[in-house]
Amino acid sequence: MLRSQALQALLIADPDRKALAVRALDAAAPLDAAATLAEPAGIPGRGARPPLVPHAQLARRSMASAAGRAALIHALAHIEANAVNLALDIVWRFAGMPAAFYRDWIVVAQEEALHYTLLREHLRTLGHGYGDFPAHDALWEMAAQTRHDLLARVALVPRTLETRGLDATPPLRAKLVKAGDARAGAILDLILRDEIGHVALGNRWFRWLCAERGLDPIAAYAELAARHHAPRPRGPFNLEARRAAGFTEDELEALQPDAAAPGARRRL
Repeated sequence: MLRSQALQALLIADPDRKALAVRALDAAAPLDAAATLAEPAGIPGRGARPPLVPHAQLARRSMASAAGRAALIHALAHIEANAVNLALDIVWRFAGMPAAFYRDWIVVAQEEALHYTLLREHLRTLGHGYGDFPAHDALWEMAAQTRHDLLARVALVPRTLETRGLDATPPLRAKLVKAGDARAGAILDLILRDEIGHVALGNRWFRWLCAERGLDPIAAYAELAARHHAPRPRGPFNLEARRAAGFTEDELEALQPDAAAPGARRRL
């Protein structure tokens, strides 16, 4: 059954083996949507490397050096490896959703696995492997916080943390290409295209869940962001990508500086 297969893939510790297993999943396989699966130990499966440290302890490196570019590609590969775990986790953990929900997120997991593989392969051309640099665990920490509430999960992972990638990717791509790394630029073009679709799924299922629960999406988001101490977004914002991912004009307006004034809605 597809959700059980997703759980087994999530438990794989080696990220390369996990990526292969995920890309081999059949999103059209029989689905155990109503099953409540017991949580085993060892979630998510991961190796001893890279070492995980607080975000503030990560050294900032210049992309003027090969080592600095490798560190950045490594950080991006780590984000994609975590994104594979997040997509698998949402499939197995939350029962009772429509079949399309699970099939959507299996496809997301497969695309994230491709992103990880492309970045890992490119990292090797720079003389490094995945695990050579320290990394932080903010994405999975938010997944752990929201493990008991699907509405919070879709609000704060794809619609918040992953949306930050829509804003950050174009300037990172420009810096890498300027430094002479055209291959990294091409990979980031692919990632941005796919991530717009992933955030759009987050928006779609967040609004579906709000409708099911009789909630106003903007008010519900504000309450969840406050409860879980979600990071407030910092510009510049890629408004074109955010629109393509399904954010409304009201939500985009709330990103503007004057939205922080007393009485204004909480920003996305």
